[in-house]
Amino acid sequence: MSENQAIDYFQLGINKGLIKLLDDGKRIEYVEQKKNRLYSNPEEQVQAEVYCRLILEYRYPKHRVQNFVMVTMGSSKKEADIVVYNDDECLEPHILVECKQQEVSDAEFSQAINQAYAYAFALPNNVKWVWVTSKIKNEYFQVDKRKNTRKSESDIPPYGVEKLAPYKFVKSADKLNYKEGEQKFFELQVVVQDELTRRFKQAHNALWAGGQLNPSEAFDELDKLIFCKIWDERKARLQGKPYDFQVIQEEGKGKTEDEKQRDALRKTNEALFNRINTLYEEGRKKDPEVFRDNIRLTHERVRTIVEYLQDINLNKTDLDSKGHAFETFMDSFFRGSFGQYFTPRPIVKFIVDVLPITHESLVLDTSCGSGGFLLHALEKVRREANEFYDPDSKEHWQHWHDFAEKRLYGIEINEQISRAAKMNMIIHDDGHTNVISADGLLKDAKLQELSKNHGFKYGRFDFIITNPPFGSAVKLTEKAYLDTYKFGQRDTSWLDLKNSGVKNRDTQSTEVLFIEQCHHFLNDGGYLAIVIPDGVLTNSSLQYVRDQIEDWYRIVAVVSLPQTAFTANGAGVKSSVLFLRKYSADKTHALQQQKLSLQAALLTEHNYQKEVNKIEQAKKHTLDNAIGAVYLGELKDFKKTEDYKAWKAEKSTEFTEQINELKERLEEAYLLRKQNEFSDYQIFMAIAEDIGYDATGKQTGKNELDLIGAELARFIVEEVSREPV
Repeated sequence: MSENQAIDYFQLGINKGLIKLLDDGKRIEYVEQKKNRLYSNPEEQVQAEVYCRLILEYRYPKHRVQNFVMVTMGSSKKEADIVVYNDDECLEPHILVECKQQEVSDAEFSQAINQAYAYAFALPNNVKWVWVTSKIKNEYFQVDKRKNTRKSESDIPPYGVEKLAPYKFVKSADKLNYKEGEQKFFELQVVVQDELTRRFKQAHNALWAGGQLNPSEAFDELDKLIFCKIWDERKARLQGKPYDFQVIQEEGKGKTEDEKQRDALRKTNEALFNRINTLYEEGRKKDPEVFRDNIRLTHERVRTIVEYLQDINLNKTDLDSKGHAFETFMDSFFRGSFGQYFTPRPIVKFIVDVLPITHESLVLDTSCGSGGFLLHALEKVRREANEFYDPDSKEHWQHWHDFAEKRLYGIEINEQISRAAKMNMIIHDDGHTNVISADGLLKDAKLQELSKNHGFKYGRFDFIITNPPFGSAVKLTEKAYLDTYKFGQRDTSWLDLKNSGVKNRDTQSTEVLFIEQCHHFLNDGGYLAIVIPDGVLTNSSLQYVRDQIEDWYRIVAVVSLPQTAFTANGAGVKSSVLFLRKYSADKTHALQQQKLSLQAALLTEHNYQKEVNKIEQAKKHTLDNAIGAVYLGELKDFKKTEDYKAWKAEKSTEFTEQINELKERLEEAYLLRKQNEFSDYQIFMAIAEDIGYDATGKQTGKNELDLIGAELARFIVEEVSREPV
């Protein structure tokens, strides 16, 4: 078992003979008591683990720990989940435990506390301690039946211990030596992905379900406290010293027991808030761009979140588990709240894995969303570090951390998603430094001005990996920068003899503009991998986009994704991944000049202007003669008639079709000549029909992108990387 790995007390209880499963795991038996219950009940699963912990961790004799204890309350009988006794005869109850399922709401948990308190007072003799648990949340109380009081505590006492310290979690607790009868402190434990996801969701629900915050605000505040949690774990701290991110009990003052309890609760919550706020301010000094506003939670709400997270170790939980947990929670939240569609992991992994990204690469995502592409690039460099260094060495850490800190860049227009991306990177052990909140289509100087980060320079990046927003349009009336983009200007066809100069477009789709923006950011020879709707590749109206791509980039690959690729994430646009490599300015200029020369030659060879003029003159002659022949000078009246308008439109269409046929002949001649005269190169093309999940997101067990990716990676290394640009 790795350091700080949470102990599986349920399995340990089976190994020690405390419990056993019956009927193919459907039922559980508590061996000492010969009692069995339905194990599929979520509360029973929590109770079974707590039962084993009381014996194996808190060291209570197993014959003194009883399940399902009858409690008489007036005329009715209830059942306490677990009672721990002070004596072998089980006549003196010492600890009462109330267990709830892990998904219990905060309101239901509060009800369980009152229920446990009522059970404790209804039992004969005095119960001194109460523990209410859902496994992921715990509350402990010392109760006094005679005074009718309950006092919040840091834990329940282990066997033989009477007085507890006001805190429970300390650094390197597992390395401390404990004598019999001394309190045992606890080190933070790593947890599995599902439990961590559950904790994030439960904490978020606890913040907004009461109506004091909306889900969006609750997400932001939870982000802040996760940030504090990570910061607390990373702080320098002596062995045996308590963590700050935990509930530490304070003593209260007052004339009555009630006054003392209320004062203690107020002081405890206030002190906790102050410690959390101190952590937050310390972290913000180092990373002022992560969070710009203060913690906006009450003392009580801060405590609620701390109780869900205080016992786990986020830093030492493996990257995949905590990364998946945060992204699962985050993706489900953003889909519900903003309709944001993040790129599925199999597509992200495919794109990053095929590109020759190393620790020396400069990598950018111009629409980074939650940071998926950046995180996979970081993970790729971590795997690279494994080839050179011991995973526990300083050199290993320096190898990938320098890349994360200095060579990973991201832009996200939505400020809240941008903050979530930074938190996602922090949870993955950094890489958030160069993630900024801004419009990814702004010019580089403006991005530098807004972010105070001079790394966002045109012509700088080796790789751009991105999935830009589809289907939206940038309007010239809303975004002044549109007229600075080549794709923000109307197409000027080489066959348009009436072209009067470049004109601005009123609108342009975002995915088209991002193709140009990425060209600006890449260095010569840099790679762009971009998810685009298939319309960019197939629509005749977008031929000008494809022509420009030919001038700017060496087309490396086109990988078609299934229609269902984004359905589970809420979008149904058929799309492909386009892999491109940027040409140098000289190469682009040479290609453009070659095209212009070829076009000019075809215009001359086909007497294009003369032929168009002949058609136009024939049109004029036809219209003039028809007017004279039919109406014998009554031209003015004739032009007002519907017959004339219809006839003129019909004749005009005929001549326009003649010109269009001429244009088509020249376009065909141009394409044929271009194929013969331009340098040819190979393009990798593939169609993926099964990429590991179906339209609902259910795993299919097959992913054709794995095979395609292996072949494409080889193609890039062997065929593309060696070509001059």
